[in-house]
Amino acid sequence: MKTEFVDVSDTRKQLLVEIPSTVVDAEIERIARDYGKAARIPGFRPGKVPAKVVRTRFRDQILQDVAHDLIPRAVDNALRERGVEPVDTPDIKNVLVEEGQPLKFTADFETVPAFDPGDYGSLNLKKPAASVTDDAVAETLERLRQRAARFEPVEGRSVETGDTVVVDLVREAPGEAADRHESVSIEIGASANPPGFDDHLVGLSVGDEKQFPVDYPADYSVKELAGTAVQYTVTVKDIKTRVVPALDDELAKDLGEFDSLEGLRARVREDMQRDAERTAERELRNDLLRQLAGRVTFEIPDALLEREVERRTEEFVRRLYEQGVDPRQANIDWQGFRDHQREPAREAVASAIVLDEVARREQVGVESGELEAEIDRYAAATGRTSDEVRTRLEKEGGISRLYMGLRREKAVDLVRSRATIVEG
Repeated sequence: MKTEFVDVSDTRKQLLVEIPSTVVDAEIERIARDYGKAARIPGFRPGKVPAKVVRTRFRDQILQDVAHDLIPRAVDNALRERGVEPVDTPDIKNVLVEEGQPLKFTADFETVPAFDPGDYGSLNLKKPAASVTDDAVAETLERLRQRAARFEPVEGRSVETGDTVVVDLVREAPGEAADRHESVSIEIGASANPPGFDDHLVGLSVGDEKQFPVDYPADYSVKELAGTAVQYTVTVKDIKTRVVPALDDELAKDLGEFDSLEGLRARVREDMQRDAERTAERELRNDLLRQLAGRVTFEIPDALLEREVERRTEEFVRRLYEQGVDPRQANIDWQGFRDHQREPAREAVASAIVLDEVARREQVGVESGELEAEIDRYAAATGRTSDEVRTRLEKEGGISRLYMGLRREKAVDLVRSRATIVEG
């Protein structure tokens, strides 16, 4: 077999292959025999059709089968001999196959060129301080206090700013049917209320009914209402005031299994400290990956880049579904979204390329026990059995992806252990 490699670019290669006619003819003979055994041709008994008739009758199918059988093996052997690993299935073109002639074809593919990831010790990483201030704890406690507020009925007075009023409401716009709503809760002073609406409710008491107009300005944020006049009729059914509890031991007991405010404060600080440490670790990791990506000086293979953009798009679609949003109805500019993802995708692919090269050079591997432990962890997190997860991964070709992910994480740990880390 004759082969010739052509360097189209650093990452794009072309393989020219010529398989000897003796190999081609032998394959034609083998496949023709198989066709002859199964062929049903009038005038001939099954399995007794002459070889010449079979080759004439099924010529195109036989040649197609020959190419289908010989080409993948030839490409695989040629790439293995050269130690070249394509990032995607090679694109086969210009196939010429005839009886008595060599089989010729061209295979175009992309690959990651050999490169030096550099000295890991020259990496200078910054890890943000994971400290929690007293003021931050106090702000969190205040938010908890505000969320614990309750609404209590108001007696003996009329509506004031800050109250929540329960009303029956009729909305009448010119040329439209009356729009009726019952037991609507309205917070007096809320920014979402129509302009001037609250002024008409302040001073009303339970049982009062009032009709009034609201003129929406031409630049109102809701375009359908901008520049219109709407007539409202409201009947006050209830007045409530928001009562915020004191920040004390009783509040702590109401919020959970805490004996005192100090116990709640300690838990809040502990949780915030844990979150701060996770954030610091995440930023340190991002810094490491960003610097590693910068060590890739060649153009990222298009196949890898497109695969990462597609993965990010699918992940975004999955999150939309989880939030109850149908992506098909979300009016999203999908091409714009994909274009926006290309740069972060390029950085992610570049860092993965460096980690793979680090793992290769440093002989980083993943033991079967580590794979099983990761499968068990995922199974526990998703409420499935390990066997179910393993079966699905094997069916979808996910075991190799899991292996690659674990190997890259070990490469991250190795690089990090040799880098210089500055905290603060």
